[in-house]
Amino acid sequence: MTKLTKREPIRLGIVGSCGRGATFRGVCSDIDGITIHAVCDINEVSLAKSKKETGAIKSYLNYEEMLDKAGLDAVLISTPMHLHVDQSIAALNRNIHVLCEVTAGISTEECRKLVIAAKKSEAIYMMGENYIYTKPNQIITELVKQGLFGTPYYAEAEYLHEIKEYSTLTPWRRTWQTGIDGITYGTHSLGPILKWMPGDRVLRVCCEGSGVRHQDTLGNDYCQSGSTMLCKTEKDALIKIRVDLLSERPHTGSNYQLQGTDGCYESSRGGPWDKDKIWLRSRDPNYHWRDLSMFSDIPELTKKYLPPGWLEITNKAQQSGHGGGDYFEIFDFVRVIQGDIPNPLGIHEAMDMTLPGLISQKSIKAGGAWMEVPDSRDW
Repeated sequence: MTKLTKREPIRLGIVGSCGRGATFRGVCSDIDGITIHAVCDINEVSLAKSKKETGAIKSYLNYEEMLDKAGLDAVLISTPMHLHVDQSIAALNRNIHVLCEVTAGISTEECRKLVIAAKKSEAIYMMGENYIYTKPNQIITELVKQGLFGTPYYAEAEYLHEIKEYSTLTPWRRTWQTGIDGITYGTHSLGPILKWMPGDRVLRVCCEGSGVRHQDTLGNDYCQSGSTMLCKTEKDALIKIRVDLLSERPHTGSNYQLQGTDGCYESSRGGPWDKDKIWLRSRDPNYHWRDLSMFSDIPELTKKYLPPGWLEITNKAQQSGHGGGDYFEIFDFVRVIQGDIPNPLGIHEAMDMTLPGLISQKSIKAGGAWMEVPDSRDW
C-alpha cells in the first residue's frame, strides 16, 4: 500500500469477483475516489469476463499473487465465509486496507488471530455489513442518535431466508450456514441493533433450536430448522435474534423491532398490508402507530432525520444491492481510508456482531446454557 492523497483514487482489488464480488462493479464506478484495479477468482472460465466488465487492469487466479503484484491500496473480500479470516490477515499483513463481507470469521480462535493482525497493521479493517445501511435502518439509527427513542432497552431481529437450493449450488453454505446448529449468519440481524444501542455490546448469550425438519438431496440432515439466540448486554438491554435458512414460507427476509423508553419500531413482515411502523412519544403522546415512510417522503422530516448521504442518493445507489447498502458501505470505506470519517465498522464492531453468533453455536450444543461472549478489545 502506498500513501494516498485525497486526489488519488483508491486502487481496489476484488477477490471472489466472479460471484458476489461482481455485484460491486457498478457501485464502484459510481463513487468518486475508488477504482477497480484488479480482480481475482478461481473460476478461470469467468475471470476474463469479470475483468472486462469491471474495467480492471489486471486479473489473477491466485489471491496472494494479486496482493503481491497488483499494486493495490485496498481489497474487497467477497468469498465464502471460511476464507474471510485468512484472506483478511494476508492483506493486513501487507498493509492493504480490507473491506470484508460477513461474517468476520467462523470460529472464536480465528477471530482472535484476525484482531491481532488488525491491531498490528497500518491498514484499515472494515466489515461490509450492508444491512446497517438500508434506508429504514439508517432512519432508526438517526432517530436514536437524536434521542427520540429515549433509552433503547429491547430489540428483536429475524433473518428468514430459505437457501436449500443455494446450499446445493454453493457447497460451502451446506457446511458453514446450513450444517451447524445455532446462529451461523447473524450479523444482518445483530448489526443494525447494535447501531441502535450505541456504546453497548453483548455480554452473554443462550441459544436453542426448533429441531431437524429437513434433509438435503442426498438424504442427509440439515441443521435445526431455525435457531433463536437471546443476548444480554452490558447496559442491561435484551436482544432476541432468530435465524432460519431452511423453513419453507413466503419470503420475509430481515425483520426488526426496537423498544425504547420513548418510542418503538416494528418493521414490515411482508404481506399486502403490513408496513414499517413507528411510535415516538414526542410526535404522538396518544400512542398511535405512524408509517415510517413519512421520514423519507415528507421533505421537512427527511431533511432532519434522514442521514445526509441518502439526500444525495443516485439512481445507481438506489438500484444497488441490499436496498442501497452495497453502495453506502463502499462510500463509507472510501471516506474512512481518506480520513474523512471514523471507521463505523472496524475490527471491534465486526467482532461485536460476529462473536455472539459463534458463542451461540456452543450454547446450543450445551442445551441452551448461557455463555459469556469475549470482548475483542481485551485480545
